[in-house]
Amino acid sequence: MNAWLWVVVLGLAAWAAHWGADQLLTPLKMLRKQWGLTASAGAAFLAIVTASPEVAINITSAARGVSDIGLGNLLGSNIISIPLMVTIAYFASRRKFKNNKEHQKHLDANLLALNKRSVSVLSIPYLVIIGLVAILTLPKAWRGLQPIDGWIMLAAYAAFLTHAIIKGREKGQKVEWDKKKIWLSVAGALAIAVGAFFIVKATENIVSALNISEIVGGLFITGIMTTAPEIFKTWSVVKGGEVTAGTTSVIADNAVTMTVAFFPLALVTTPIEDFQLFWVNLAFVGLMPLLYSVFVHQSKELHGFSRWQIFVFDAVYIVYLLTMVFFVLKLF
Repeated sequence: MNAWLWVVVLGLAAWAAHWGADQLLTPLKMLRKQWGLTASAGAAFLAIVTASPEVAINITSAARGVSDIGLGNLLGSNIISIPLMVTIAYFASRRKFKNNKEHQKHLDANLLALNKRSVSVLSIPYLVIIGLVAILTLPKAWRGLQPIDGWIMLAAYAAFLTHAIIKGREKGQKVEWDKKKIWLSVAGALAIAVGAFFIVKATENIVSALNISEIVGGLFITGIMTTAPEIFKTWSVVKGGEVTAGTTSVIADNAVTMTVAFFPLALVTTPIEDFQLFWVNLAFVGLMPLLYSVFVHQSKELHGFSRWQIFVFDAVYIVYLLTMVFFVLKLF
């Protein structure tokens, strides 16, 4: 099949996987209301589903013997997602929200305002997860992804989710379960599985046609394509007035990707073939939430990101691309 046709297949498969994730969200959203989880804690809980395409892709890539595609997807999606979603959320929030007079202050200050709880509940625990990945994969004695590492990262996600729920629990609400939406959730699970298979299959064929390595294909093809559909979800949620939920969900998604999606790659033992490429990418994976945690504290009253900080997020991603092109891949 022509490489361009595989690009089309890749795009359709990515949309199918994310459509499936949207359908699976319904029962979890109802549980979130029933259990009384706050926006930040709810983001950590809902990430089980919103990050499911990335998890399914890594399961598929491990099963097909192309773990480097999954590894590239794991790193690439976690680098681009934070600057991209924070930028989208900033522009989506540049409007007045009904019954939210406080938001006018944020508009006047050119601020993407967030609940300060998002740092302690999401970004700092996510930084701990990245540090744990570095400890498990970078030292020469145990370099690479091994089965024991996968079990440790699953335990790390369990701790991350437990911490988020305990720290962000409020009084629950009564909810009514809709059978139609539950059946749609089942269809969503099938769409994720089928979409993940064709995402990996398409990436295999594209990297073969372009004569590039599987991990580079995962970084810049699979990772970007799996993140792109999230743009519209972030825009929609933030535009609807849920700024913290729409913005912080990306941190929770990334935490799932670095733990649960790490597991299948570790289970089949994924070696690190290009150590420089791996550690440079892991460094930028960690830099994004570090900037998030540092920037979010504006003052005692206001928490969030100003316009120049949004620019810094985007500039750091450009620096990452230049570093990869000129120093790691040495294309020029």
